[in-house]
Amino acid sequence: MTPHEYVLNSPDTFITDALRGFLAANPSISWEPDPGFLHRRRAPDAPRVGVISGGGTGHEPMHAGLIGDGMIDAACPGLVFTSPNALQVTGATRWADQGQGVLHIVKNYTGDVMNFRIARHLLRDEVATDHVLVDDDVATESESGPGRRGTGATIIVEKVCGAAAARGDDLPQVAEIGRRTAQNSRSFAVAYRACTIPGATGPTFDLEADEMEFGVGIHGEAGEDRTARVAASELVGRMLDRIADSLALTAGERMLCLVNGLGSAHPLELSLVFGEVVSNLDARDVVVERSMVGTFVTALDMAGFSITLVRLDDETLDLFDADTTAPAWPARIGRGPARVSEVTFAEPDDAADDGPEAPWLSAFIRRVRDAIDELTALDQQAGDGDFGANMTATLDHFDLPVRGSDADVLRAISTSFLVRAGGTSGAVFGVLFRHLATAFSASDDIAGALRDGTAAALAEIQDLGGADVGDNTMVDALAPASDALTEGKSLSAVADDAEAGAESTRHTTASKGRASYVGENARGVVDPGALVTGWLYRAAAE
Repeated sequence: MTPHEYVLNSPDTFITDALRGFLAANPSISWEPDPGFLHRRRAPDAPRVGVISGGGTGHEPMHAGLIGDGMIDAACPGLVFTSPNALQVTGATRWADQGQGVLHIVKNYTGDVMNFRIARHLLRDEVATDHVLVDDDVATESESGPGRRGTGATIIVEKVCGAAAARGDDLPQVAEIGRRTAQNSRSFAVAYRACTIPGATGPTFDLEADEMEFGVGIHGEAGEDRTARVAASELVGRMLDRIADSLALTAGERMLCLVNGLGSAHPLELSLVFGEVVSNLDARDVVVERSMVGTFVTALDMAGFSITLVRLDDETLDLFDADTTAPAWPARIGRGPARVSEVTFAEPDDAADDGPEAPWLSAFIRRVRDAIDELTALDQQAGDGDFGANMTATLDHFDLPVRGSDADVLRAISTSFLVRAGGTSGAVFGVLFRHLATAFSASDDIAGALRDGTAAALAEIQDLGGADVGDNTMVDALAPASDALTEGKSLSAVADDAEAGAESTRHTTASKGRASYVGENARGVVDPGALVTGWLYRAAAE
């Protein structure tokens, strides 16, 4: 597996360089170089309990992005996946103390627990302190060992404790609220690709393309099990079974749900996961009252996600909803109850009527469907890689052989391109087949209908995109086909000219369409749109 390549000056300065940019982007946060911690630039207007946290870097936006009024006052960053040292915690605690005491929010990792405890010992005669241990990861739930790791629930504990401190609760009250929230929180995480530590030569663990790691940690730890990938609904069900068992979840309960990206999960993936979570919990008669879907607690660039459930009561809900100025806290929280609605695209009425076979159009569709991998590979080199998928979306649903008059089948193909494909290819091929359908409706002469339909389509396509011959688009095949038809050449010669035009795109670079974005990288590659256009006229000739 190829390791991720980071944007950096040097692995040795990665953290300090990144912190420099973070501070520039967030002027409400300051850096204390000795002993090294981040804190609010302005202390609260009135004395209150201080709340601090920290841990290894690589989990951003936690903890640095959660510094602000209504959340944590200071954060102690360690090296990548390494706990901060006790002197950092001591310095941050002294800074946060306003005479009301300071609460430490600590993830259940040995280094974090130890260094925060040493800091409290060093300050026992100077600052009143207490701590909340966050231990939500059920993947490490066992009677032996250090127990559940602290993961996604950490940011929820930071939120409610920060809000409790902001409203004026004393140190024992803030600590009790934090412990209650931590005890009512459970998480589970999976990964499809391990993370890579900056400067490392490989990922923290290796996975085959069809494998997933079940129960990973946020420090790049491998999971408790390595299994074949399964559908999202099954995967989410397995994860929620573990969480529900650990929480002793019962029907009628109210939950906060956090679906969290571990670094490289796309928002579409996280939204899909959340939909599966809500559907699964709804079947258990469990209501999601509050939801967060996004990337908040990362493991560098790990491709995967975690699910966190937090049992809600009225006080926890109020504190969670309280305002905060922390820059990484989302401006909008999903306020439930969450409901899943079915989402479908309207199916176009693009089926041709029953009737005699349209053999040349059947041959065209078959040839394109048999070449999807080839078309995808070409577009990955010369465009944005979606051409094969668009052809599949457009043509896969047709039963072969297609039946109906040529005009009806052409109209059905046009509708399918315009509705199912989208993008440039959907638009231009939709136009081509629409004009061909119109021409075939007006004439039984295939050569004449091809001539009139092709000429009309060429004019509209050029008007739409401004492409001309030599611009490395489907026009390079369509224009010579139109010329040959106008000159009265045989259909075989028309196909020859269209295919020669498509082949000419191999030796040019695109100046129109998405292929133009890749410039010289497209040289030596046939434009897939021109190639398919040539196949259409070859099917007509044969």
